[in-house]
Amino acid sequence: MADKNSALWGGRFQKPIAEVAHKFSSSIALDGKLWREDIRGSLAHAEMLGATGIIPEEEVDVIIKGLNEISHEIDRGEFQFDPSMEDVHLAIEQRLIQKVGSVGGKLHTGRSRNDQVALDERLYLKQAIATLNEKIADLIEALLTKAEEHADTVMPGYTHMQRAQPVLLSHHLLAYIRMLSRDAYRLDDALTRVDRSPLGAAAFAGTSYPIDREMTAKALGFSIVMPNSIDAVSDRDHLIEVASACSIIMMHLSRMAEELVIWSSTEFGFVTMSDAVTTGSSIMPQKKNPDMAELIRGKVGRVYGSLINLLTTMKALPLAYNRDMQEDKQPMFDALETTTDSVEMMALVIRETTYNAERMEDTVRAGHLMATEIADYLARKGMPFREAHHVTGKIVAYADKKKKSLEELTIEEYQSFSDKFKKSIYRSLDPRKSLEEKRSFGSTNPEMVRAELEAWRKRTQD
Repeated sequence: MADKNSALWGGRFQKPIAEVAHKFSSSIALDGKLWREDIRGSLAHAEMLGATGIIPEEEVDVIIKGLNEISHEIDRGEFQFDPSMEDVHLAIEQRLIQKVGSVGGKLHTGRSRNDQVALDERLYLKQAIATLNEKIADLIEALLTKAEEHADTVMPGYTHMQRAQPVLLSHHLLAYIRMLSRDAYRLDDALTRVDRSPLGAAAFAGTSYPIDREMTAKALGFSIVMPNSIDAVSDRDHLIEVASACSIIMMHLSRMAEELVIWSSTEFGFVTMSDAVTTGSSIMPQKKNPDMAELIRGKVGRVYGSLINLLTTMKALPLAYNRDMQEDKQPMFDALETTTDSVEMMALVIRETTYNAERMEDTVRAGHLMATEIADYLARKGMPFREAHHVTGKIVAYADKKKKSLEELTIEEYQSFSDKFKKSIYRSLDPRKSLEEKRSFGSTNPEMVRAELEAWRKRTQD
């Protein structure tokens, strides 16, 4: 191990790194995941070195052949990373030198591990964002399908976890679709800042070799080259931005999961989750636990932790590169993998959930959810809304005292509170009629909800 490290770092060091220090500083157990990105970046860099005449084309051919062979070796499990190598970059470079001889050492001409790791991370992020957005699109599809199935199902809407007003279940599910669509937009927006090539920034000051950064950027599918070499290797704000987007996604999933957990309880009975996404109890045979939803809710803390991890790592680093930044790998991988897995699982949970339309509608009629409609009725009759609100509150208190629903009160009882009440009040007490009377854009009006469902279906098919 000491001989290898001495060879890597040259004659500056007279004493090998301590074994415990090497173990403490090694990142290969984590950044080994980036081997595909590392080889891809090296292939583009080698092609550019040949095209610019920095190294002979015949040597480039040898390097490229060696890199492709290493890729196949890793893919087939024939080459295991040597733990004595500090990171994936050195492990692959040393394997290349073993295979093709000293010419392999020319691959590192005009670049540093600093721009190399920055490149690998950006390549990884581009693919990870694309995969996560595919999972979000699948979850949107699952929610949209359920919303279409329950286009006319009436449910109690809640504020402060108290029954508030009737809404359509489809309108409720469309709210989550809107949240997830913004999540996907945030990822796409972050991608525009990820999609920039740092390769060629070298350690941080650039290089004296006549490299062609535009060539490597184009070969690797980047839109632009990062114009400041210091910035290219010394910031991770794009990674923090992606972790932030993941945190918001997980927050939305947690709200959805929380609702499903509550709704699946006997007290609510709004949903039933299938055996595919639930488990039993080790002691209570009657139990059917919503474990997958609970696990999604529980994993939010991991993603939040990854975001705080990254922010804390970067908060006091002077320019340019610092070894602290090696610690960005674990939170990067964990945030994206946990979020992607959670979105995928939530899509399955939604598909395996049955919504109890009858129970939802019964709950609407059991409470005083039409109280706001009474206040609006009085306001339409000319009573100031504040006064109408006060009168309606008295009616609700009276109904509670009499143990009646608002629908069960007689017209005489209503008129004892105001002579503005006519028999037409009972139309306003019908939940479905109240939905139809909603006129504001974006409301739970059935026609508006149906139009939104159709628009989303068209959007998913385009």
